Amino acid sequence: MIFEFRRAVIIGAVSAMCLLGGSAAAKDAGDIMVRLRGLAVLPDAGGAANDGTTRIGGDADADASVIPEVDISYFITRNFALELILATTRHSMSVNGSSLGDVDLGEVSLLPPTLTLQYHPFPGAQFSPYIGAGINYTVFFNADRGRGSSAVSITDIDYSNSFGYAFQIGMDVQIRDRWYLNADVKKLFLNTDVTVNNGVVKANDVDLDPWLLGVGFGYRF
Repeated sequence: MIFEFRRAVIIGAVSAMCLLGGSAAAKDAGDIMVRLRGLAVLPDAGGAANDGTTRIGGDADADASVIPEVDISYFITRNFALELILATTRHSMSVNGSSLGDVDLGEVSLLPPTLTLQYHPFPGAQFSPYIGAGINYTVFFNADRGRGSSAVSITDIDYSNSFGYAFQIGMDVQIRDRWYLNADVKKLFLNTDVTVNNGVVKANDVDLDPWLLGVGFGYRF
């Protein structure tokens, strides 16, 4: 999946170079840019499970997903912008290799609104890179309990909401007038406490820490 996105970014950049025409209009204070991306969400999950007294070991895991994503950037100055990311994603969760075997925790949806402060060093360039850092608050909802394992049946499951950090690097390539091709990579640092069967089994401080790999188009107002 990562290689497919890399290939898409390269193809998009080459296409943009072919379409470029005229001089670039600089990003400026007060501008608003709206981007629509295809986003690969690749969790880098980790964390062990315990029942409060006895460690069951194993590693927490979450599968990858591909989703549409919308973000809105507001330029405070020519060089600095605030970006708000809006998307929801759904993942299958599990604890693998524990003393209870592989435990299927089911699926859960995440709403991770993320706000970053970006620095655009070359706001007037056709190839305009940026870096950013910020925070996110991840809400877990619509959890469906899994099948558990031969040693535990799941009757109830709960995920704690949490704050986390975000870092990003990206590139806006002006295609024509106010239209841009965009490629963006984010790293979110977030975790959750997973409580199964009202605390019979817990997976504490499960690190999801996903990579967000996006490519799409933007329009500057």
